[in-house]
Amino acid sequence: MIPVSIITGFLGSGKTTLLRRLLADPRMGTAAVLVNEFGEVALDHLLLRKVDENIVLLNSGCLCCSVRDDLVETLDDMQAKRSSGLLPEFDRVVIETTGLADPAPIIHTLLTDASLTQVYCATGMVATVDAMHGGGQLDSHLESVKQAAMADRLVLTKTDLVEPAILDRLRDRLKALSPSATLFEATLDSGPGPDMLFDSHPFSERGKVADVARWLNAESATGARQDHGHDDKRHDDRIGTFCLTADVPLDWTRFTEWLALLLTNRGEQVLRVKGLLNIAGRSKPVVIHGVQHVFYPPAELDRWPDADHRSRIVFITRDLPGHGLARTFETVAAAGHARSAAEQSMD
Repeated sequence: MIPVSIITGFLGSGKTTLLRRLLADPRMGTAAVLVNEFGEVALDHLLLRKVDENIVLLNSGCLCCSVRDDLVETLDDMQAKRSSGLLPEFDRVVIETTGLADPAPIIHTLLTDASLTQVYCATGMVATVDAMHGGGQLDSHLESVKQAAMADRLVLTKTDLVEPAILDRLRDRLKALSPSATLFEATLDSGPGPDMLFDSHPFSERGKVADVARWLNAESATGARQDHGHDDKRHDDRIGTFCLTADVPLDWTRFTEWLALLLTNRGEQVLRVKGLLNIAGRSKPVVIHGVQHVFYPPAELDRWPDADHRSRIVFITRDLPGHGLARTFETVAAAGHARSAAEQSMD
């Protein structure tokens, strides 16, 4: 049986950062990775600096609703290709969910789908929790509560950015939500390794709060009614996603001023922003990400992950339509066009 582990956690809680660090560990060399994203344009799989056919991008959409069938088909297809030699051997599957994923239907699918249970075994779930925003996310989003309550391992991220008293309160709250889970702490530079996070023990409700069994039982009823169809009511319809793009290199100063103004004035509505940018004067792509009012230090990748060198910025927002932001972003892109035109005229 091939163990399947899930890495989940709310928007901006550090799932991709954790997974990128894990994939750099030689012990993860034979793991297959499935990345699921909620949005018009997928970026996370491009940011996992691991080359290869063992990283699979699930169709854009949320793994807990519209692409559950895609999860089954993908895992079946991976096993068939593994058996025929079309995929390299893998001895573990790691699924990174979207930040809005409800883990109950994912676990339910892994535990009950007849084609999967012959080959795969659902094992531990890892949930990342943002030390800065985790408390508010648990207050406002049921998905965040479910992610923490169902987890076997909890990784409290960005612990170096908050006061000890805040950490203590969040630890106590997580302990009450998931009393049997092992809690780890992580910063941007360090965190637990694969030997601490992954094991081969089958997923079990034992030791978890009673809500976990209730959520899984509810999925049995939902699956019977909908046959894993799309569940339009699973997520808050006030949450939306959109992507802004620019064809020419952006002026960094103009861009950061625009983003800072947005996060200052509308930060509470910006659940997540992540981008891969082509910046004027730089040959390598710049990765940016932020959560609500916080914009984290940008990072430069070693190289462009594919042939598309456009700037792409993905937003997940609440009560914040994309068309208004698109209009203001046009001024940022226009500055890039003007700079590009000026440089061409000088040549």
